[in-house]
Amino acid sequence: MPGVGAILLAAGESSRMGQLKALLPWQNTTLLEHQLRSLMDAGVQQVVVVVGHDADRLKPIIESVEGAGWTLNHDYLQGKTTSLKSGVAALAGEPISDVLLLNVDQPRNADTVRTLMERHQASSFRITIPTHGGKGGHPILIAAELLPELAEIQEESQGLKAVVRRHADTTERFGMDDPSVLWDLNTQEQYQKALDAGL
Repeated sequence: MPGVGAILLAAGESSRMGQLKALLPWQNTTLLEHQLRSLMDAGVQQVVVVVGHDADRLKPIIESVEGAGWTLNHDYLQGKTTSLKSGVAALAGEPISDVLLLNVDQPRNADTVRTLMERHQASSFRITIPTHGGKGGHPILIAAELLPELAEIQEESQGLKAVVRRHADTTERFGMDDPSVLWDLNTQEQYQKALDAGL
């Protein structure tokens, strides 16, 4: 039975953080390894990590986790859209029912991911977006039938947001009592705040 394939974006330079976000300490490991194990523990079938900047430092971590692989985005400096398209290309032809989208600087625990996946797969919605306090978060789940549209996104037309807008009538914004679905660790301050929260 086709399962969920995940795209984990980890190609950026982490310029605002000042160091590679994927290698930041998180729950006795690195942010990257935590994310991979969390996704696999939640029941994701396979994870494709899109790497770019400092890729050689990340590949050994990815290769050490069963079910995880990587793809190299040579154009990562041109924006996140290019990384998303690289991940979509890597999943093309794989037997998956849905794709989960997450950035490496958005740490999520396995329970949160599992709850979201179960909600999405039990519904007829094509897109499921977690929310907290009325704000949209991540990971986002998208039916595999929309992969061809994701493969055509452009930075100029707001990439993923344009796809979500087109399918607004089949998108569920699912409220979760979990503030971590909004976490986005772009700066040292945001990273410290998430560490202090200890979720």
